[in-house]
Amino acid sequence: MSLVVPAVLLSSHKDLEEKLAIFADIPSVDRVQIDVVDGNFASPASWPYTVPGELSGMITDGEMLPELDHIEYEIDLMCFDAELAAGQWLSIGASRLTFHAESVRDISRLLGSTRQCFGDDCVEFGLALNITSDLSIIEPYISQVSYVQFMGIASIGRQGQAFDWRVFEKVRVFHERHPEIPMQVDGGVSLQNAKKLVALGVSKLIIGSAILRASDPALAIAELESLQSTYGV
Repeated sequence: MSLVVPAVLLSSHKDLEEKLAIFADIPSVDRVQIDVVDGNFASPASWPYTVPGELSGMITDGEMLPELDHIEYEIDLMCFDAELAAGQWLSIGASRLTFHAESVRDISRLLGSTRQCFGDDCVEFGLALNITSDLSIIEPYISQVSYVQFMGIASIGRQGQAFDWRVFEKVRVFHERHPEIPMQVDGGVSLQNAKKLVALGVSKLIIGSAILRASDPALAIAELESLQSTYGV
């Protein structure tokens, strides 16, 4: 099982295909996270909000996300219309949905209604928590999700931001309380800070700019994946 999940922040469907081409010859890449930013909950807006009608057109035409035979898609819903967006992404092949706790008025209702509509057989649900938010926001709903995503940056929605070291303590405390819940960290992750994250029990590293801006993305991923043998995850 791969440790690294590349994250892509897109401007269009074509941009998705171009970024996927970067990972085409990297065997360890079996999951990709698509960052979806509505421009309101977080900004600036990304695809599909930047190209109105393109995603709905895919649904109407019966077009699925590319390379579903070997790529699993996780959708990071940084948006206020998460319930509507969830259905759209699931209809074109996504299998993991990450809801941001701060964007949802009623977390239990959202998780319950989405699960009722789509079931648990082919879909996993996770909750993301911002760096300044208290763990108490998500703890009542831990039994309803498959994983928790901690944001490693202070301002979400943009790639290339500096890692916020406060996430270490948040991860440590959560893992101590809920050792059975898989944790992933998204934002600012690099080889340097990934070592400590993995040592603290993080099982997935969601990484965008450190891979996409690397001179050799395959090497960057391989170096991060090597942490699995070092820390036994």
